[in-house]
Amino acid sequence: MKKKMTIGWINGCFMPIYLLLGVFLAMEGSLFPLHAADYRGSENEQRVAITQTVKQVLGYIERNSNYVVLYSNNVLSELEKKVSVNTNGKAVKEILNELSSATNLEYKINARQITVAKKAPIAVPQPQQNAIIKVTGQVVDENGETIPGANVVVKGNAGIGAVTDLDGKFTLDVPQGSALVVSFIGYVSQEHVVKAGEKLIVKLLPDAQALDEVVVVGYGVQKKESLTGAMQTVSSGKLKDITTPSVENMLNGKVAGVYVAPGSGQPGASGAVVIRGQVTLNGTTSPLWVIDGVIVGSDAGQLNPNDIETMTILKDASSTAIYGSEGANGVIVVTTKSGKTDKMSVNISAKMGISSLNNGKLEMMNGAELYDLYSNFSNSGDISFPRWSSDLRNSNFSWWDLATKTGFTQDYNVSLQGGNEKLNSFVSVGVYDEKGAVKGYDYTRYNFRAKTAYKPYKWLTVKPSLSGARRDINDTQYSVGAMYSMFPWDSPYDENGGLVPHRNSGWVNNTATNYLLDLSYGDKSSSRYLEFMGNFDFDIKLTDWLTFSSINSYKYISYASESYTAPRSSGGESVQGRVTDYRWEVARRFTDQILRFSKNFNKHSVQALAAHEFKDYWSKTLDAYGTGLISGFEVLNATALAEKAKGGISEWAVDSYFLKGNYSYDNKYLVEASLRHDGASNFGDNNKWGNFFSISAGWNVNREEWFKWDFVNNLKLRVSYGTVGNRPDALYPQYDLYSVSSSYSYDGVPGALISQIGNKDLTWEETRTIGVGLDLSMWEERFRFTFDWYTKNTDNILYAVPVSGLTGVTSIYRNVGKMENKGFEFSIGGDIIRTKDWLWSIDGNLGHNKNQLKDLYQTRAADGTTSTARLVIGDGSGIAGSAQRVLEVGTPIDTYWMPEWAGVNPENGAPQWYDADGNKTSAYADAAYRKCGTANPKIFGGFSTALRWKDIDFNAVFGYSLGGHIYNYSRQEYDSDGTYTDRNQMKLKDGWTRWEKAGDIATHPVASYNNKSNSNKMSSRYIESNDFLKLRSVSIGYNLKLPQYYIQNMRIFFTGENLLTFTGYSGVDPELPASDGAVMGTTGPSVYPSVRKYMFGINLTF
Repeated sequence: MKKKMTIGWINGCFMPIYLLLGVFLAMEGSLFPLHAADYRGSENEQRVAITQTVKQVLGYIERNSNYVVLYSNNVLSELEKKVSVNTNGKAVKEILNELSSATNLEYKINARQITVAKKAPIAVPQPQQNAIIKVTGQVVDENGETIPGANVVVKGNAGIGAVTDLDGKFTLDVPQGSALVVSFIGYVSQEHVVKAGEKLIVKLLPDAQALDEVVVVGYGVQKKESLTGAMQTVSSGKLKDITTPSVENMLNGKVAGVYVAPGSGQPGASGAVVIRGQVTLNGTTSPLWVIDGVIVGSDAGQLNPNDIETMTILKDASSTAIYGSEGANGVIVVTTKSGKTDKMSVNISAKMGISSLNNGKLEMMNGAELYDLYSNFSNSGDISFPRWSSDLRNSNFSWWDLATKTGFTQDYNVSLQGGNEKLNSFVSVGVYDEKGAVKGYDYTRYNFRAKTAYKPYKWLTVKPSLSGARRDINDTQYSVGAMYSMFPWDSPYDENGGLVPHRNSGWVNNTATNYLLDLSYGDKSSSRYLEFMGNFDFDIKLTDWLTFSSINSYKYISYASESYTAPRSSGGESVQGRVTDYRWEVARRFTDQILRFSKNFNKHSVQALAAHEFKDYWSKTLDAYGTGLISGFEVLNATALAEKAKGGISEWAVDSYFLKGNYSYDNKYLVEASLRHDGASNFGDNNKWGNFFSISAGWNVNREEWFKWDFVNNLKLRVSYGTVGNRPDALYPQYDLYSVSSSYSYDGVPGALISQIGNKDLTWEETRTIGVGLDLSMWEERFRFTFDWYTKNTDNILYAVPVSGLTGVTSIYRNVGKMENKGFEFSIGGDIIRTKDWLWSIDGNLGHNKNQLKDLYQTRAADGTTSTARLVIGDGSGIAGSAQRVLEVGTPIDTYWMPEWAGVNPENGAPQWYDADGNKTSAYADAAYRKCGTANPKIFGGFSTALRWKDIDFNAVFGYSLGGHIYNYSRQEYDSDGTYTDRNQMKLKDGWTRWEKAGDIATHPVASYNNKSNSNKMSSRYIESNDFLKLRSVSIGYNLKLPQYYIQNMRIFFTGENLLTFTGYSGVDPELPASDGAVMGTTGPSVYPSVRKYMFGINLTF
């Protein structure tokens, strides 16, 4: 039995939305023949107050249009003058013309920027000097566009100066040999020593921090100075040379408090993102991803990194509470590139490069080393290999070289961007192809995206978009394990170069299989993923202070995974071959209806919104496999026995209502609040709805009249409090469910068995967050600093509690306890050198989070007494054992739980553990389970440096982690003291020694053939520090303009990724992904090593 929450009129509204998506295709064809025109209708505004200051009029234009107004300090006095301007029925340009007539100001419109300057250059008369020269020049931006209103002054003598006119030109009489300082808001200042008769062209480059005035936040945008929450924006400029296909990995080391485990080196692998620690035991710890206003789930899907304009990471409750039950793990808001009101531009990007495996410190033994290990076994006389002799020291086949190669990556993207103020679009297509550094692993992704903004009337903007992706993966799943485990004494080839059979009698390990033989029979595994997403958004300007916005999206996903195992292969011979076929379809619908209010009066500014949101999800699965087939027939209907055929349909829905408001007084005192009311289909009727809220405040101290430190550009204090929620990861935990299967059949009719006991009283998990923050910048943004402290308390934790399996039910969902996370984070940066030709900046960040379980549910013993529960959970890796964790009040939830290693007995070389009384024992059965450290680091972060000289730039990004631990699964198999005699072993790390005789103080116990001492059983012996310092990426690029070939800009660059790792960890990589908060193992039968990449690229803009 199941129920689905539905909202009838909302579901019905999707039909016309789907039809309207077709408008987009028609509009695309008409875009690019147009050029930037002087469009009036879209800029018309209603009547404003007759008498206001110039600053108020400009502020009105900024609030009621898409323009940002820029001006320099020398016009501040003009801005306070009163003017009479009537805007009824007039375009923005007409308003500005009227404003210019009434003042000593001029303006220039460049894209979305309005630059205001004084009408004529102001030259201050100076005392006569002996060597005075006349200097003329022009100031332009990075695209060659002129910059009106830029300040040009003599260094050390601010009395000699000028302001550029509307064409960016200036003229000055200055002393011979003077240095001119050229500056403008939002750009890096330049210095230039002048010469007589010189005509200067000064190019100013954007200051990323200063230009980032508008920030995309939850359900809208805000000016940076009005923000009261903890958030950080990563712009496309910081991502330009990144070569990873994973959007998650792009954030690595760039955002304070955000931990990104980059994943394995397998082509197409994505990273795991955790923001400010793990706050739940239920489901994923990944943040919510929002792309162009649409909630897409706990990952970015197949988003093309080249299409990203900005990513804003929302970290505290004041920022995430507006997302209610989906914001508990933080939110990442992605804005993709859009059209622009300019002539059409074409961008072509091509990257190519190679990759090689990074095996870290893990080295497998060669033939001689492995023979010496076996020969020194304490019972070497028991070795029963059929071909055991000292000749094996000279047998040294490299399974590693057989399985690996130099990987090759190609990444091509083409985008078109342009239009005018009435119609503009962005269209992109991309292909990413990676041939893995392990043979048989390939990944290909195709992307397209098309976005249009059409303004048929001044009050209406229509914004359809369409995107899609296809992903093809080939992963044979054979060579990764074999390249580590196979004996170097055994070769897959016979003396004639042919492939030897499985369990070859000529092999030392005659129980092993030859995976090359399986591949020759045609064994394969592949998957295909298709994703399409259509949006139809529109804005209706009801008044100059009220706008209605509608965001509507439909997303479809199709996934298929297939494999073929030949009848003669090692995996198929017992069942005469196998064919598997798994298919998954998903449809997601999303709609947001938002009413936005924005009004300024005197020194007060108020923005608010009220909205209704609905989203639902539908999925269908089909999983089947059959056995018994003729070699080469790779379809299910060719199998003799259908061993499995099952499927299912799942649905859920969430309905939400929310409010948000911002208030600012004189841009000094800021207040923000939000309230959200969520209803979810996976709660019972008595708890279906949850309420979440936030309130925050900010104080721009530097705007106070008494604040006299002019070198401080920004000083803001922030404080916030709010709540966010979480739903069960199960779809129907409130209902009793039954499993229908032929396994329970009677008289040929499938039967039903209870599989879940419902909990109608299940309620929302809630996280309350308190945060305090400080933002500081000084010396024209040369120094930048942000600090945040937070505490997060989670109540009513959702968890599937284990129960006796006598009824067929193994767990029941309950609200089980409380959890706390406390931490701080800061980012700091500065421009060490900032001149005309040179820019050297350094930025760094650090995050710290401490987790503790505060409460767990009560359990009842057989005698009726109750006690607080203690749960022991595995990490689900399935690799050579399990690194258990314990959930116990007062401890972090990532605490390892296992016998504690007590070293090696120096008398007899036996392994030792601690028993319950703290004494050493060599009997594993007597070893007591203890808390053995935690997985997550104490501090983590990254730092970067950027160096630019003229048109050449260099960037390096580092990442680090301290205080964490990792359980090294690979050592249980490859450092097993003789337990596993059917696989190769790893070399001992420097400083490790093996016990050989009485009195030896060693790290490793005595080794023996078919070791029975249990020395490689799960224990803290295999827990290692995963402290590291990584050089994540290095890039060097050169930019040049080739107007004679119609090339606006050409960038040539080289990027290297994952180049260096400094760590004491003995495995491949100390930084592999998390699973429900636990750091996973390293190498093993199914773990792909990390890779180093070296990429060359070129970007062309026409």
